[in-house]
Amino acid sequence: MSFDPRTLGTPVYEALSDLRATTTDDTRLREQKKQAVELYTYLSTWGMMRLKAEEMALSQEGKKDVVRKYFSCLQQLSGVNNLNSSNGLDKLKNLKSDEYLGLTGLGLALAQEFSFWATAVYHDVSGEA
Repeated sequence: MSFDPRTLGTPVYEALSDLRATTTDDTRLREQKKQAVELYTYLSTWGMMRLKAEEMALSQEGKKDVVRKYFSCLQQLSGVNNLNSSNGLDKLKNLKSDEYLGLTGLGLALAQEFSFWATAVYHDVSGEA
């Protein structure tokens, strides 16, 4: 099997493009862009379990949209089921430590893709959310 460098970028681009195309509210678009750009910093500081818990606590729907898409992409790429479900936090909590660390590595690389693609997909969205 050969390595395809588009493996991480393609699902992220499609996820953000889908959000962008289905959202018309400017405030929500700004929240989406801001959350996508900040995912890597959040994950590297607080970790994946806290991001999943944050998904339930977020009051801004635009930010929640991006976190849901992030876990959906992570599930798709990792093959670990139920990451984007309401039981995702339990799934993360019950992984073996080596599985969790491996998933975190993949999750950080995926978060970098979200940061990159946010600038391209939301190029016409500016300002604070």
